Amino acid sequence: MFLHLGQSVLVPYSRILGIFDLDNSSWAFKTREFLERAEQEGRVISVSDDLPRSFVLVGREKEPPLVYISQLSSAALLRRTEHPSFE
Repeated sequence: MFLHLGQSVLVPYSRILGIFDLDNSSWAFKTREFLERAEQEGRVISVSDDLPRSFVLVGREKEPPLVYISQLSSAALLRRTEHPSFE
């Protein structure tokens, strides 16, 4: 099954490491540091031009995870995992 992150971007449920609210988690220094490093390494993918509200960590085999920035709230993404529409 897949999670729709917005803008026609789908990720497999089995690869999702976490869904995080950007406002609540980005105040922590370690989170900001992680996101900055991921962006410098080219591992950040923005799926919208709108105001970002959440980020999703997606694991890859033998490589650091990708960071998807979404305009959807973490609550909306969580609801989508509970009621999947893409299988």
